[in-house]
Formats: sequence, structure tokens, C-alpha cells
Amino acid sequence: MRRYIVLLRGINVSGKNKIPMAELRELLNNLKFKNVQTYIQSGNVILDSDDSKEVICQKIEKEITSKYGYKVPVFARNQEEWKKAITAYPFSLENEKIVAFSFLNKKPASTEIEVKGIKDDKYKVDGDVVYLNCVSGFGKTKLTNNSIEKKLNVVATTRNYKTTVKLLELATKE
Repeated sequence: MRRYIVLLRGINVSGKNKIPMAELRELLNNLKFKNVQTYIQSGNVILDSDDSKEVICQKIEKEITSKYGYKVPVFARNQEEWKKAITAYPFSLENEKIVAFSFLNKKPASTEIEVKGIKDDKYKVDGDVVYLNCVSGFGKTKLTNNSIEKKLNVVATTRNYKTTVKLLELATKE
């Protein structure tokens, strides 16, 4: 049995794609995942499974589509991959409020995100993660999920530093 951190993209945002966390935990328990925990309302899950991360994502996507009638992209990383993503962050962590991680559904063919007007915001594509340092603030940056997806031809979901670190902390608790 292996522990995974699972992210659901675009649930409970602006009243769209609502999935209460109690219902999500029940859904995941019904899929026979073990030790299911959720963190805040935005689709962050920790669970144990013998399945591969690809199978985990497929099962969850299929069940959410069946139960709720809409498709939700799902991303899974094991603890080691999650920890590596955090420790490989290439920019300053002096101001954690401008730090974020965009997790991708696959490694993109390109590592360039050509977006006009990013000003002093920085990014680095490293495998299936885009590291973000958005000094302009997340409300103003041009480095959004949509721009990352469009420029890299991937599906992405982004978590801030605090959430990313908290998920690792929760996943490593016994």
C-alpha cells in the first residue's frame, strides 16, 4: 500500500463543480481507497492504495463523472514525488505568498510558456511541475492554469506554497 496526494482541478470554485468534502471522502472510500483525508475545500486528498497513480486518477475521474455529471481532472503523486517537487523549487522562498506549484497531467514537450505581460513573475518547467514565483500576485499574474495549459498543451492544477507543504505534512503523518 502506497500513500498518494491527489488533486482535483476546479472543484468548489466560484460555486461551480460543487463536491462537499464529506461526499468526496465517501466516494473515495467506496472506491476502496484507504486512510482517505481531505484538506480544505479545493480538492486536496491524501489516500493509500495499491493502484498506480494512473489507475487512481482514472477511477476517481470516472466515479465523479458518473455521480456528478461533469468531468474533473485528477492528478496523483506519491510522497516522494511530492517532496521532490517542494525541495526542487528553484526560486526564493523568502515571500511564501508568491510561491506556487502547477502540477501537470504529463511532462510537456516544451519548457517555454510565452505569455506577454508576465513582468517580474518567474516560472520554471521541470518535468510535470511548473514552479511559479508571482511577485505581481496571483490575482494579477498572467501565469494562470489556463495559460500554462494552452502554452504547454497539458492539463494543470495549481496549489500555493502553504497548501503544498501542508499536504506533504499530512501525508507523512502516521
